[in-house]
Amino acid sequence: MSVILGIDPGSRITGYGVIYSHGNQLEYVDSGCIKTEAADNLSERLNIIYQGIEEVIRLHCPNVAGVEQVFMARNADSALKLGQARGAAIVACTNQQVPVNEYSARQVKQAVVGTGAAQKSQMQAMICHLLKLSKTPQQDAADALGVAVCHAHMEKSLIKMAGAKKVRRGRIRA
Repeated sequence: MSVILGIDPGSRITGYGVIYSHGNQLEYVDSGCIKTEAADNLSERLNIIYQGIEEVIRLHCPNVAGVEQVFMARNADSALKLGQARGAAIVACTNQQVPVNEYSARQVKQAVVGTGAAQKSQMQAMICHLLKLSKTPQQDAADALGVAVCHAHMEKSLIKMAGAKKVRRGRIRA
């Protein structure tokens, strides 16, 4: 059984989601948002993100973390801040010896909804369905849970591929 931490980094709101993955079963553990709006400058925000992720790790002891990759935005300043928030989250994981895997937003949407062009509302609905949630999580938390679900699917696929005996015409044969 794996405990997977998913992180959707942001300089103002960083979402996190924790799930158990055992076999084909996924189970919701926790999710929420680390909000940095009260901080006056970027360095304080990064520290809040770092401490928040560290606290989630201490509470749930994940085996692995998944973090959403930075996408290229039109505003370079926003992309840089997002990258720094992502870095704070990754360092919090690595300082606690939690291995980190990175996934693009398209990969996450593909794994959760079945299309890389899914809308935020579709992600939230599928997260509720997959994890049997009675209440819809906030968008950033749902995105983080999506990263965790994506990692669980990727991990399962890699395990399945490791058991393959040969590849023929681009297809894996058992």
